[in-house]
Amino acid sequence: MPAEPAIKMAEKTNKIRMPEKNGIDSLPAHDSAVSHVSGEAIFINDMDEGSKMLFGHIVGSPHASARILSVDTSDAMKIPGIIAILTAKDIPGENQLGPVVKDEVCLAADKTEFIGQAIALIAAESHEAAFEAEQKIIIKYSVLEPVLQLQEAMEQGKMISAPRKIETGDVEKALSESEHTLSGELMTGPQEHWYLETQTCLCVPVERSSYYVYSSTQHPSETQSIIATVLGVEENRVSVEVKRVGGAFGGKETQANHVAAWASLLARNTNRPVKIHLSRDTDQIMTGKRHPFYSKYIVGFTKSGLIQAFDVELNADAGATTDLTNAIMERAIFHVDNAYFIPNLRVYGKAWKTNKPSNTAFRGFGAPQGIAVIEQAIDRIARYLGKDAADIRKLNFYGESNNNITHFGEVVENNRLHLLWDKLIAQSAYYERKENVDEFNKNNTYTKRGIALTPVKFGISFTTSFLNQAGALINIYTDGSVLVNHGGVEMGQGLHSKIRRIAALELGISEDRVTLSPTCTASVPNTSATAASSGADLNGMAVKNACDKLKERLRGVYIKEMEKTGIFEELCQENIIFENDKVYCKEKAGLPFSFRDLVKTAYTSRVSLSATGFYKTPDLYFDKKDGKGRPFHYFAFGMAVSEVEIDTLTAFTKILRTDIVHDVGDSLNPHIDMGQIRGGFVQGSGWCTTEEIKYDEMGHVLNHSPDTYKIPTIMDIPEIFNIVLLEKVPNPNTIRKSKAVGEPPFMLAFSVWLAIKDAISATAGHKTEPGFSLPATNEVILHSIEKLRAQATNK
Repeated sequence: MPAEPAIKMAEKTNKIRMPEKNGIDSLPAHDSAVSHVSGEAIFINDMDEGSKMLFGHIVGSPHASARILSVDTSDAMKIPGIIAILTAKDIPGENQLGPVVKDEVCLAADKTEFIGQAIALIAAESHEAAFEAEQKIIIKYSVLEPVLQLQEAMEQGKMISAPRKIETGDVEKALSESEHTLSGELMTGPQEHWYLETQTCLCVPVERSSYYVYSSTQHPSETQSIIATVLGVEENRVSVEVKRVGGAFGGKETQANHVAAWASLLARNTNRPVKIHLSRDTDQIMTGKRHPFYSKYIVGFTKSGLIQAFDVELNADAGATTDLTNAIMERAIFHVDNAYFIPNLRVYGKAWKTNKPSNTAFRGFGAPQGIAVIEQAIDRIARYLGKDAADIRKLNFYGESNNNITHFGEVVENNRLHLLWDKLIAQSAYYERKENVDEFNKNNTYTKRGIALTPVKFGISFTTSFLNQAGALINIYTDGSVLVNHGGVEMGQGLHSKIRRIAALELGISEDRVTLSPTCTASVPNTSATAASSGADLNGMAVKNACDKLKERLRGVYIKEMEKTGIFEELCQENIIFENDKVYCKEKAGLPFSFRDLVKTAYTSRVSLSATGFYKTPDLYFDKKDGKGRPFHYFAFGMAVSEVEIDTLTAFTKILRTDIVHDVGDSLNPHIDMGQIRGGFVQGSGWCTTEEIKYDEMGHVLNHSPDTYKIPTIMDIPEIFNIVLLEKVPNPNTIRKSKAVGEPPFMLAFSVWLAIKDAISATAGHKTEPGFSLPATNEVILHSIEKLRAQATNK
């Protein structure tokens, strides 16, 4: 079904609510929507380099912790169709994949630290030959005792990096003077990325020891650098291209580098194209997840619920190596306040090494784990005081003119929390529905309902300041068509659609005259990852910069041509307008040029029609020693109310209704932003409810396939799903006054998590605090209900 009819149908069924008419509600659908649905979109595994192409295969460790005593590949090499088998000794460059900290080998040589860790690589003419060869490789191990649990790593002191701390106010004094205090702990679990396209790479050797790499990566420049490192060549010998990525969610920010490096090693050794495409099971076994966190806290508050002090310790399971753990922990520390002003706050962050695949970036990048702690604490404060948790939240919101400085010293500017609250309370009929929920629970014994409201305040920028930069290259051709190159990666989030629109608006031409090239390190070098929700912010501004340069040149051509007519004696650049495929002077009468004709004139006048663009986010800084600064360009805000119903005998849960109001500034494309909000929320609700990863005592993942790992399905989305974009709230100093939207909606799923807790609490008349963790699986729900009933019986 085409995008527009589908949206209209959804509106009729009250599933979504589009914003009011604002001049851009008739935008085209996602840039790749038709090709995705028709199957015409080309992904790397669809590409065939002909009869010379080989299939790469990884031989991984069966042990979570072991010493490698010997590796014998002689029998495996005798199998027909086997072209090469490589081990660590065959790496011509550095045996290293660590993106920040150099603690992750490309191929294990002396020891293995998690199940699935790569030890050998096979290049074969068929998958069957590769599988047969794997069985013939003889690897001898001395098996060691693994450390698999976060608490076990903490007990053994296996800290993987230096601890972090940020503190404001006097926490000890404030706690001692608080009218009430509560202490608690929270375990939040891992989450599998479950991108539709598994980790994939095709490396093609080209002449003079150079390589053209098609990689499913969020970070082409880093992938280029890692490949060059392991091959022992300069980066200019490696070009990485990304047409599109079939989903990533952070899982391909660093961990796509592994498959790319392995494919490149095999391609170099064989001098033939090599493709590696992981199966779903292999991908889930050997790749990292969202970091599990174990958090402890003490919160002090008044009898009205105003928080006076918050003392938090965050502990992250890093897995076997550092990967991006330090940056993830930093963002968790920054977001432990969420939307609330807390005058006295201290937060420690510690990361621990376990014998599991290195955990990595995932949508939210540590913020969900930090926000979960304060949201649980506020829910407990409300229950302790016998008040509505929504009212406690509102009481503690950051202020607009005071009480607006975070624990890390940044002012919360353009605060939309109070505006969101007013709109959401009215839209969701929150207080009326809460009364209805209470009435329902009084009249039903085995079915209970719960309702909860939660906000999000999410900082937008890479917290590593130098990453906040982007480049672009724009070519205008003599027929007036435009080709845009930029450093961002299209992975389903609609970045290319937004960039295409930005270029068209800036040049004043129709979108159908603009085409985007595949992202390639040969066109736009030294780019940052498409991550941190900053893809459109950074790359959009770089594209604007390139457009501004081109328009300045074209204005000069226009002025010269007009002066030739004798009509215009003097024109200034700022009076020349580009819009509706025309260029004209707004102040003086005269014949406009069509954009195409002006471009042709520029070409015959020998004016360059190609320009690079660059952007760096201004005024970002952070002193890690003092824990103070301005790490974020701005904050994005959102708020949600969710109502759930649970069967207390089976724990079957359904989301009856969710209402969301979200702040996206002046939206670049409301349809795409609505899709991001829906998708982020549903993915977040999966983490909060059904997505549990189970391991056995040796470290094997027990549910590494779609039949055993439960991601949300269409049956898990809210039966009524109302989403509204906050309007007339332009965001200053950003591309066309817009805001990022990729990650913040994920945290709105806490409304589902806490609504479930509310329903559980109803089984005991809200008189006892239910024990609770995340995800709230059926088992967690039933255990909580049984515990509450046992406590009620004992009383």
